[in-house]
Amino acid sequence: MRSIDSPSNSATESNLRCCSINLPILLNFEEISASLGKWDSEIESSPDRPGRWSGSGPPSATAPTDDFSSIASVNPGIGFARIGGTTTVHLRGPATKASTLSCPRDAEYFGADFRLGAYLPLFSPARLSNLRDVVLPTLPDGRILLGGQAWEMPTPQNVDVFVDRLGKAGLLILDPLIEDLRYGDAARTMPERTAQSRFARAVGLSRRKLQVIERARHAARLLRAGTPIVDVGFRYWVSRSTAPDLTRSLRQLIGHTPAEVLRGGVFLDL
Repeated sequence: MRSIDSPSNSATESNLRCCSINLPILLNFEEISASLGKWDSEIESSPDRPGRWSGSGPPSATAPTDDFSSIASVNPGIGFARIGGTTTVHLRGPATKASTLSCPRDAEYFGADFRLGAYLPLFSPARLSNLRDVVLPTLPDGRILLGGQAWEMPTPQNVDVFVDRLGKAGLLILDPLIEDLRYGDAARTMPERTAQSRFARAVGLSRRKLQVIERARHAARLLRAGTPIVDVGFRYWVSRSTAPDLTRSLRQLIGHTPAEVLRGGVFLDL
């Protein structure tokens, strides 16, 4: 059995609160899981320290479930859901559209998003896209079966150690050219078809689709910060700057119209 010890240099907080971690190769601090509950959640991160995520569902019987918009995202990851005393382990991929999800009462979540270009070869990101999660099998004692080995179930405090050990075991790998391919640098040194295939294999999306999703998420962040809709359309949707196009794109990728995001009061995992 692979045992997991909490890292000595990580802060530990109770009630599934988030802690800072230091795995810049395999974890990404900017993208928090789309299935994070909005009712009790925190993230602590900085440009040189990625962050893991956690959250919980409605705490009382007066709110048995609540719906939220799971927005388009580009990072695969691993998530753990505790519902009714049972923990399930989900491998997830990118999402090319927004979906409405429900969070059950007293549900708890934690997990980590992988850095762009990090993935499990056994489960390609494209196969996991758009909520087609793979639920990993677990043994009666709670251990997780993955790659022919039994792994101790992590906690919110040591999920970074779990991810790190997956990397050391060769189950989680990072394609070092993805960042360059993302911005077109490496594409100059290889055939375009090869570049496209390599990017799609590691990310689960085409470069064009990734750019569209990131642009929509950035537009939503600007709107949430109070930037007028016309300014967002002019600055970030120059070739498609009409209000209907921006509205249609954000509704499809974010799950809300620009006016709804600007008005506030909606949960957005940005």
